[in-house]
Amino acid sequence: MDENMKRSIILENYQNPTNKGLINDDSYIRVNMNSESCIDEIDLMVKMQDGIIKDIRFDGESCAICTSSTSVMINTLIGKTLIEAKEIIKNFENMIDEKKYDSNLLGEANVYDDIYKQANRKKCALLSWWGIEKAFEELENENR
Repeated sequence: MDENMKRSIILENYQNPTNKGLINDDSYIRVNMNSESCIDEIDLMVKMQDGIIKDIRFDGESCAICTSSTSVMINTLIGKTLIEAKEIIKNFENMIDEKKYDSNLLGEANVYDDIYKQANRKKCALLSWWGIEKAFEELENENR
């Protein structure tokens, strides 16, 4: 993917993020994530139904990378099973950490494939992905 396409995807997802805005619905798992190194603080809401991610919503104050990464994550994970989502998340984290990953699983999330060059931005790209993992842990604890 060329640099202009990457910039375009990031900018579009920053200016018009998917599912920004929280709702009052107890069927969602809700988590708060914040970064100790910058202003990023987001609330995530995840709705699982019949083993499928039906909806993800978010709100908060965050930079362009964090906001766009959250939007791209939402677009990537809705409709996936928990197992599929975990595999995508693992590959995204590996990409950010310069480890081996399967780019075929990531779709638009590949736009962050060189974010490692700006080490201070890695947390921005990862914050919401870590939040979804936290939500999955809460879901699994509820089901025990």
